[in-house]
This record gives sequence, C-alpha cells and structure tokens, in this order.
Amino acid sequence: MRRPYLAVALAAAAVALLGGCARGDDWSQPRPQPSAIGELEAGFVAPSATPVPESTITPAPGSWSGVRPGEGYRVVLLSAGTGRPTKTLVAAVRQWAKDADVDLRTETAADDTDLVPAINRALALRPDLVVSAGDDLVDPLAMITPNHLAQRFLVVGAELAEPTGNVTAVDWTGASFRGEGLGASSEYDAATFTSARCAAAVRAGTAAVVSGVTGVVVWMDDYA
Repeated sequence: MRRPYLAVALAAAAVALLGGCARGDDWSQPRPQPSAIGELEAGFVAPSATPVPESTITPAPGSWSGVRPGEGYRVVLLSAGTGRPTKTLVAAVRQWAKDADVDLRTETAADDTDLVPAINRALALRPDLVVSAGDDLVDPLAMITPNHLAQRFLVVGAELAEPTGNVTAVDWTGASFRGEGLGASSEYDAATFTSARCAAAVRAGTAAVVSGVTGVVVWMDDYA
C-alpha cells in the first residue's frame, strides 16, 4: 500500500530537481557581469591612444583571438529579416556562442511591426550583451539604445548613425547600413557577408565589448 505514496514522493523530488535546474537558468537573478578571459593583442587598437566613442578602429587580423567572455556570459541574439546576410550573421553568432560556451538566447522580429517589441523582449531578459543582426533593426535600435545606457549592444554588419557609448558596431566596405534615412552606402554588397568575414566580425566585436572597448566601429575589410 505504500508504493503509490513512494511513487508520488519520487515524482515530486524529480520535479523539484528539474525546477532547481530551471531556476539556475533564470536570467532575472542579478549577478556580477563575468570578466573577460584573456587580453586583446597590441594590434587591436593603436597603442598611442584609447579609442573614443564613435571612432573607428581597424584591428590587426587575429588580434582578438585570445579573448573570450567569462563563464556564464549571457547573450541575446536579436535578428530581423530572412536575407542571406542576416542568415550568415545569425549562423556566425550561434557558432561563436557554442565555441565560447556562452549562454545564448534568441529573439527574432516576426515582421516590421515586431521590431521594437523584439528589442524590448531582448532587454527584458537582462543579458550581458545584445547582438543585433539585420538592417531593419538599425533605426529601432537608434531610438531605444540611448535610453538603456547600462545595456551593452553589438551591431554586426551595420552601424548606428549616432551611437551612444553602449553601442559597438562591426562593419566593412560592402555593409555600412546606417539607418535614419541614410540607408545603405553606395558600396553596399550583400556578397561581402561571407561566412569567414561574419565569423571574424562577431569574434572581433564581442572581444572588443568584453574587453571594454565599446562605443566604436570595428572595421573589418581585411577579411573576405
């Protein structure tokens, strides 16, 4: 007669254990932002000066390879659009997160009416970093990011026209979409969004952010 009660007790214990695992993944719990592991090499920024917000830096190839986020780093991949450039960027972010053992979640804008709500959903998760992929997000981010200066953003394959210090961008000739009526540059070329360049852009950009080099444009013309 005691077996049913035992089964109920075991089931309750299993649920409690599963609940404990879920709580461990709860991003709403405050905790210090993990420190970067490793350091940028000297060729990442010019040794003579600290980059100022809105400046452009051209890091030496591979000068970011020794840097990765600390354990438990939380990233939201925010994306919009179904074109090949966006898909290539999304794949690069996912691969980087896997290689760096980053805690990654995703928010995808369903359509133009969902751009701002998607950004707000990403912010509600309270990540260490929001990584944006897709030109359609540029104008909404330009409107929202100045009101969330404590939140770090990384825009890959585009840039904001007037970014605040919490927004870092990675760009190159052939990308350079800036929004706010400026649109894409005359040199825009979707073919420049290669897997190799997007992978390098994501790694260089995230290395800059976790190392405290923020609010700048990281220029990536050296990758094809």
